[in-house]
Parts: sequence; structure tokens; C-alpha cells
Amino acid sequence: MKSVAAVLALLASASAFAPAAKQAQTVSLHETKADLEVLAKELNPLVGFFDPLNLAEAEFWGASNEATIGFLRHAEIKHGRIAMFAFVGYIVHANGIKFPWAMQMDGTSFPSETNPPALWDAVSDDAKWQIFGLIGFLEVWSELSIGGHKHYMAGGKPGDFPDFLTGPEGIPHPVPFNFYDPFKLSKNMPEDKKSKRLVAEINNGRLAMLGIFGFLSEEVAPGSVPALGGLLHGMTYDGEVMAPFTTNVIGEPFGL
Repeated sequence: MKSVAAVLALLASASAFAPAAKQAQTVSLHETKADLEVLAKELNPLVGFFDPLNLAEAEFWGASNEATIGFLRHAEIKHGRIAMFAFVGYIVHANGIKFPWAMQMDGTSFPSETNPPALWDAVSDDAKWQIFGLIGFLEVWSELSIGGHKHYMAGGKPGDFPDFLTGPEGIPHPVPFNFYDPFKLSKNMPEDKKSKRLVAEINNGRLAMLGIFGFLSEEVAPGSVPALGGLLHGMTYDGEVMAPFTTNVIGEPFGL
């Protein structure tokens, strides 16, 4: 499950290539608590604005309230995207769906294991480091403000991933595609349609976060999520779901 989630999470959103002159005209986006209250009504008219920890008025690390809101919005969108991939990945593995060819350099394929957390434990350390290495690069790249891309805490759009630029300021070799809309099929999409899709993405991400943790909770503590008991067909897991370099049996660490 985690392997699919990690790899597919690399497909997170990004803006398409655009001329430098157009990027320089990007309008700063500074959201406030009032903006969050409006967005909350769009996301869920029944619940509305719900902020028991009062995070909408916080100022993290000495930054402004607007910058903190940008950080929180970006974090939610990113985690929602990863959770959506994780949820789908869990279902794919639990049903025994896998690539028919070898998935590792030594010619071996994934085992017949269909328990998603246990399947992740079966992945070699070398393969895990490759996955985490690529994720680390993408995390560093996402924090850069190059080519006119504004950081999400400095007026940029939460959830937007910077383009893969080539040249002195970017990657030293051509990168023909970006994450979001690599073939530019949606470049003429109306802004109102983009806004509706972002609202749907946030809602789906929130549901996926609850869903994937529901799956894992039911596996680790059978009966903790009664609605999922029959769906998992008795699958349980006695390993550490939050420890990527341990085996599926507690007390038998490897790697780190």
C-alpha cells in the first residue's frame, strides 16, 4: 500500500510550463480567516467553518497569519492527495492486483502477499531508499521559488507545484512534462471550473485521509472500525504501520 501511495503521490498537482513574462504577472494570493469561512461553506454547507484549535488565527514560526494559513492550506491539500493515492493503492493491493513483470533489479517480483502493510515490508531496503530519495527531491523542489513561482507562504497558490524548469536556475537537462496536465489538455479550462475541481479535491482528500486510517486501524486493532470488519476479510497486521524500515513482525527491525 505504502509503495503505491509513495510512487503515485509523485503525480501530485503542478502548473504547466508558461512563458517567463506571463509568470511575472502572477497575482499574490493572501488568504484570511474570512476567506476560510467562505471556503468552508463551499466545502460542506452543513458543517461550515470548524476550527476548534483556532489555527485560522495562528502565526507559525513568527510568520504572519496569512502565511500560516497558506502553510495549513497547502499541507491539507498535499496530505489529501497522498491519502487518495494511498486509499486506492490499498484497495489495489488488497485485491491482489499487481504488475506481471519484475519490479526489482534482481529480477524478483512482488510476493503474492495481499495484505498491503505486509506487502510494503516485503519491499527491499534499496527499493525503499529509491522511493524516498525521489520524494525527498520533489519536496525540496516544491519549496523553491524559481521561474516566477510564488511560495505558498508568500502569496502563492496552496497546492500548486512549481514547474520543472531547465537551465541555469533549474534542472540541467530537458524535462518535457510537468505533474499537472502534462499534455496541456486543460490549459483553457475556465477559472470557475478549476475552483469547483479544487473544492472537490479537498473534500475527496479529507474523506481519503479518514478512509486509509480506517483501513489501517481496523487491521492493527480488529474491531476498532466495525463498518470495515467484513470488508477486510479478517486481514490483520501486527507490525509498525508508521515505521517504514521494520518487518511485519514487531521486534525484528531491519534497515535502520
